[in-house]
Amino acid sequence: METAAAAERGGAERVELCSAPEVGGLTPSSAMMAGARAQLRIPIFAMIRPRAGNFVYSGEEFAAMGASIRLAKQLQMDGVVLGILTAEGRVDVARTRHLVELSRGMHVTFHRAIDEAANLVDALEEIAATGADRILTSGGKETALEGAETIAELVKNAGERIVILPGAGIQPENVQEIVRRTGAREVHSGLSSVVGRAPEAARFEAEVRRLAAKLRKTP
Repeated sequence: METAAAAERGGAERVELCSAPEVGGLTPSSAMMAGARAQLRIPIFAMIRPRAGNFVYSGEEFAAMGASIRLAKQLQMDGVVLGILTAEGRVDVARTRHLVELSRGMHVTFHRAIDEAANLVDALEEIAATGADRILTSGGKETALEGAETIAELVKNAGERIVILPGAGIQPENVQEIVRRTGAREVHSGLSSVVGRAPEAARFEAEVRRLAAKLRKTP
């Protein structure tokens, strides 16, 4: 909650709200969502991820994701962040489409589950077919900078159909290069490579402010 508020003060245009950042983020509690909504003016996207680990979910886990989306909508979240794959490493189009339809009225971001897909170009087409609004990706690499070439290809292929959102390892020192090399118009950063997993709010705010300033200077 403190870092979410710090992100807003620092110039973030929206936040991804999640619990357990040490495992990549899980679904936030209802209390966290309600508290964030009461405190923040910028859009809030809630993570919809029932457990850590892979993105192949059981029937019970899939049902839990649906219930979490209904709760997020009830608590006035602006968007949700989710991702489902099949055991074969493809996007689970049918289940993803169902969750997108359930999220109607909120934005939907397909998260970095795409980076574990067998073919990212094919995955882009599958995700676009579900009606999702954004794809968060590092281009299949450890960081967005390493995956910049693939991200640029995804940006080109996506056109105006869906937003490609680079993420992973983005910080003030490299954000301009990533934007220049990928052609992306939005970026996602948790700044953990700079401030760690549990930063003090003041330091996090300062780094968000530096990141925003770099982006404003990017042609």
